[in-house]
Amino acid sequence: MTTKPRAKKFRIRRSSPADGSEAKPQAPEQPAAAAARPAANAAAPASSGAGTSAPPLSGMVSSARETKMETDLDAIRQEGLTGRQLRLARRMAQKHNLPATSDFEAVRMLRERGIDPFKRANMLELVVPQNKAQPAGSPPAPGSIQLPQTVPSSRSNLPAAELSPAERRAREIQDIQRDIARRRRRKLSLLAARLAFFVMLPTLAAGFYFYSVATPMYSSKSAFLVLQADGGAGGGVGGLLSGTQFATSQDSIAVQDYLQSKEAMLRLDAESGFKTHFTQDWLDPIQRLEADPTNEEAFATYKRNVKIGYDPTEGVVRMEVSAADPEVAAEFSRRLISYAQEKVNNLSQQKRADQMAESEAALTAAEEKRRAAQHNLVVLQQQGAVLDPEGVVAALRSQISNFEIQLEEKRLELAALQDNARPNRAKVSGAEADIKRLKAVIASLNNRMVDASAGENSLASLRIQIQMAQADLATRDLMLQSALQQMETTRMEANRQVRYLTTAVEPVASQEPSYPRKFENTVLAFLIFSGIYLMCSLTASILREQVSS
Repeated sequence: MTTKPRAKKFRIRRSSPADGSEAKPQAPEQPAAAAARPAANAAAPASSGAGTSAPPLSGMVSSARETKMETDLDAIRQEGLTGRQLRLARRMAQKHNLPATSDFEAVRMLRERGIDPFKRANMLELVVPQNKAQPAGSPPAPGSIQLPQTVPSSRSNLPAAELSPAERRAREIQDIQRDIARRRRRKLSLLAARLAFFVMLPTLAAGFYFYSVATPMYSSKSAFLVLQADGGAGGGVGGLLSGTQFATSQDSIAVQDYLQSKEAMLRLDAESGFKTHFTQDWLDPIQRLEADPTNEEAFATYKRNVKIGYDPTEGVVRMEVSAADPEVAAEFSRRLISYAQEKVNNLSQQKRADQMAESEAALTAAEEKRRAAQHNLVVLQQQGAVLDPEGVVAALRSQISNFEIQLEEKRLELAALQDNARPNRAKVSGAEADIKRLKAVIASLNNRMVDASAGENSLASLRIQIQMAQADLATRDLMLQSALQQMETTRMEANRQVRYLTTAVEPVASQEPSYPRKFENTVLAFLIFSGIYLMCSLTASILREQVSS
């Protein structure tokens, strides 16, 4: 009875843990070689030592290659490879022309050829082309197949620890977090360096100046008002605003502008030595003026040390004068208040003078015209040698009327005498004589009336000229009266336009310095430098984004 030769078992040797590859099986023996030596295989149990012989095998027995293949596929499935790794293995097997029927078999076949599909260098081969492409279906190059190598006995050959996908993912997340934390620390360090250089150092320099270098400045505060003289309230908008601070707001603003002008600074320098005070050697370099400064430099220092503000709600002008000496500051403040008072007086005086000049001119013209009209009337009266031509004509008319009445009476008397049968001749003759005389007188008076009414120099013409002169004189009298009334009204209005400067708070020399405000100024410097840095950073970020987009 012949027995079937027993399948030869292959030993599998794993590579060293240094290269990270899996265990590589040895090449199996070819079936032809196994069939050529049946006798040797059959005699093997007989020649194997002095012990007992193995019983013969019977039935369907799987070959060692099939058993090892299934065992390898199960081991590969238990490794927990991801879908991406399996796809890489399939692509790698296609690149090496391996007839793999599944992804796990592709992994197994690659490992049998000594190729690790998950090694970075091997994965890069899928992207980087080789120097010489192999045609499809050709056998692989001799150098592409990596056979198992011998392992030195002096080194330990332990398999590398395999990580599960969850552990690998956690490790990658930790690496990413470490990288983010490292970049965050680097950015925070750069930000701290920039803030220290652009913000903290200038702030420390400013604080050092305010606390150690700056000269103490003493301020003298004062307040004054520009008031209007009391008087009767006028009509219109001026009457509505006459009792409020808005009536003098323009004058207050004018005084404020004058005190903040170069003219006031030059006058203060001429009378109190403003430039001399701020050119002293013991002042700090920032507040000190150079020797023999220009008016513009002195005016800049003047505006920095003389602060004036007008409150329209209260009508008060507040002034603060700063100097290195408290007495000098108070003296400067008193001088400026006196300048403001003179300015207010000049403003009101000019306004009153303008108003009174117009009224006085109108009154003078009215007086001259009235005087001319009166002189014309006198001349007309002197030309006719009659003071009242109209009265003369009236008197003539009265006389003529009286004589005509007497004439009628005499005529009635004569008629009564002649009615008698034997009238008295003496009485009739007397009555007739009286009638003749009365007629003669009436005729004479009528002639005088005719002479008075005819010609250029007649009483009628003279009377008309005198009446016109009298009417002109009456008109000039009315105009003169109106001018006088306007003059009085203007004088009252001018008196109400008078402005007075009243000092509400007198300047007093301070005992403690008011400037510099060390802490407030240092904080303000920090905020200013921080704002400048923030604006520059935002601008640079926006420009960088615009350029890179």
